[in-house]
Amino acid sequence: MVRTYDMSRRSAAAEQTSERIMAATETLVAGGPMSAITLTSIADGAGVTVQTVLRHMGSRDGCIAAVGRRVGERIAQQRGHTEPGDVGAALAELIAHYEAEGRLVLNLLGQEWAGDAEATQAVADGRAFHRAWVRRSFGPLLPPDDEVAVDALVAATDIYVWKLLRLDLGRSPTTTQAVMTRLVRTALEES
Repeated sequence: MVRTYDMSRRSAAAEQTSERIMAATETLVAGGPMSAITLTSIADGAGVTVQTVLRHMGSRDGCIAAVGRRVGERIAQQRGHTEPGDVGAALAELIAHYEAEGRLVLNLLGQEWAGDAEATQAVADGRAFHRAWVRRSFGPLLPPDDEVAVDALVAATDIYVWKLLRLDLGRSPTTTQAVMTRLVRTALEES
């Protein structure tokens, strides 16, 4: 009798380990300086050894890159599905994104000024994504090539506006969306 070897359990366990490593890395990225993230802190957070982290991700940078891809995919799922020109839907989508990812993004923004290269690159990518989102979301409502209007909309929908309203002033997501909607509509009326 020939016995076949079933790799599905081993594969599932490896996938779970990789997930724990990425989750631990993401927690570290969201909670403190990138420069403080070490293989040991990742391994401790995931409940594995440093060797296991290396076997799954290759390096500390591999862990951070994997988290960057994962967060990028999540953001792409959170934003960009509304019909261009639908202000209400675009802002609802944006507020949901900020509620889910805002603290992580704010942590990265805080590290940009400290000169952390990884945080600086993540922030630059985020700014480019946000500007492209503004162009796609509000483009049908804008005159062609009106960079001042695009700048106004980028500012009106910036994460720091969300931070001011939600975290500093304690406004609800609904109120935050209403304020941002007013800012966006004003910017659109002026264009």
